[in-house]
Amino acid sequence: MTLVEHRFRPAFLGTIAASILMVWGAAQPSLAEESLAFRQALAEAAAETPALAAFYVARDYAPIWTTAADAERRGAFFAALDRSPSQGLPAARYDAEGLRTRFESVASERQRARLEAAVSATFLTYAKDVGSGVLEPQRVDSGIVREVALREPQATIAGFAMSTTPARYLAKLAPDAPQYAQLLKAKGDLEAAMAAGGWGARIGAGKLQPGDSGAAVVELRDRLIRMGYLGRTATRDFDATIQKAVQEFQRDNGLSPDGVAGEGTIALVNLEPVDRLKSVLVALERLRWMNGTTLGERHVWVNIPDFTAKIIDNGKVTFETVTVVGMNQEDRRTPEFSDQMEYMVINPTWNVPRSITVKEYLPMLQKNRNAVAHLKIVDRRGRVVDRNATDFTRYTARSFPFSISQPPSDDNALGLVKFMFPNKWNIYLHDTPTKSLFEKEIRAYSHGCIRLGAPFDFAYTLLTPQSSDPVGEFRAHLVTKAETSLRLKVPVPVHLVYFTAWPTAKGRIDYRRDAYGRDQRIFDALQDAGVVLPVVQG
Repeated sequence: MTLVEHRFRPAFLGTIAASILMVWGAAQPSLAEESLAFRQALAEAAAETPALAAFYVARDYAPIWTTAADAERRGAFFAALDRSPSQGLPAARYDAEGLRTRFESVASERQRARLEAAVSATFLTYAKDVGSGVLEPQRVDSGIVREVALREPQATIAGFAMSTTPARYLAKLAPDAPQYAQLLKAKGDLEAAMAAGGWGARIGAGKLQPGDSGAAVVELRDRLIRMGYLGRTATRDFDATIQKAVQEFQRDNGLSPDGVAGEGTIALVNLEPVDRLKSVLVALERLRWMNGTTLGERHVWVNIPDFTAKIIDNGKVTFETVTVVGMNQEDRRTPEFSDQMEYMVINPTWNVPRSITVKEYLPMLQKNRNAVAHLKIVDRRGRVVDRNATDFTRYTARSFPFSISQPPSDDNALGLVKFMFPNKWNIYLHDTPTKSLFEKEIRAYSHGCIRLGAPFDFAYTLLTPQSSDPVGEFRAHLVTKAETSLRLKVPVPVHLVYFTAWPTAKGRIDYRRDAYGRDQRIFDALQDAGVVLPVVQG
């Protein structure tokens, strides 16, 4: 029996065993000497982590893991580590089995102290991973500029040490958003589908529509049944029931719900559970990044790959409109972050960002000084530049000394209203005169800002809490044709997010295409960190 076992197992040993322990104990150091050795070794081991050093100093190096009194706490923590894969966490990173083995082989107070520090360090790693994410977002993708709220590590482990319900404390480290629990359920369902062999044979046709029949329709039917869109049916024909199921699938996947299984629909139906599981694992990580972010009772939720903007009041969508987001180019992808919407500008001036000025308009002006005649060019003193007297070929992107803007008008690139949440990336929501793009399924065409399909209705909804006549108030400013700022009396949080898997109120998961490839980069990084997919026996 090891020293740790002796401390963890105060059960009756029997007369012979007790006698042996008495002899063994007589040869051991005194309890005072043991305590001193433990304290010194723990101080040395904890010094590698400032938060742990401060934690153990504050409690005079009293252990929280390695005595018989710590059994409940220790058991709860190891149980959480054992369940970590169920939350999409890298279990190997915590090495629970290695720690268990060390408990079985401790033979000295110094070893016990080092084990004490090792378990505490693992606790901090686990608490950070489950509470705020395994990865650092911006190191994975420069467009994810979200500020992650990190728990203070010393306070986290101190709270755990003081908790009388350690299992509950550990459970509360994870996000408490209802969507997190829904995604965990979806993860379990997808893993069960994988274990059952997937969703059946892939569809071998390029297009299926009402009235069709044959083997490909049966393949479509069978996959829809296994996905939960159809009840058991013996039909081999593409009838109204299958059409309705296809429409429901299309809505859940951001497709036009025409009920025809065209090439795009079939490609998505043919995805396997493991493909959807990857999206769910990434969504869980994204929610961990947002853990601690205050959504707000009223907030604006812009899901970039969903191409929508929603106003949400007390958990319910009260307004929704389609959007156009940044195109999939390095300097034009819409970034992810949260901020506060403070005001709207009616009849806005478009002050062209420097990057667009020198990358797009300067080359045009160098070829034709009268190009983009609808734009105003001004010098640093605000004076309008005489194009005929200016040789634009003299300037480079670095030396170009002018600013470009577009005055308020129906043709203004920002349309007739923009919604401001001032940020260093110069991203905002706005109207647009180019309405045709809203009819497309994939709407990634802007320079990074978010264009709204129904900007006026969006404005009316925002103004409703502070105006008895939001429509009349807005239009009174609009008809003046003059630029006007209208402040929101209560700023509204804005969250620019990127979820390709997101729970719906009906309990399903909406899936979207990975418009910027960000989810793939996050999943690859999660795998590099140790997150594993379940192994399916063939």
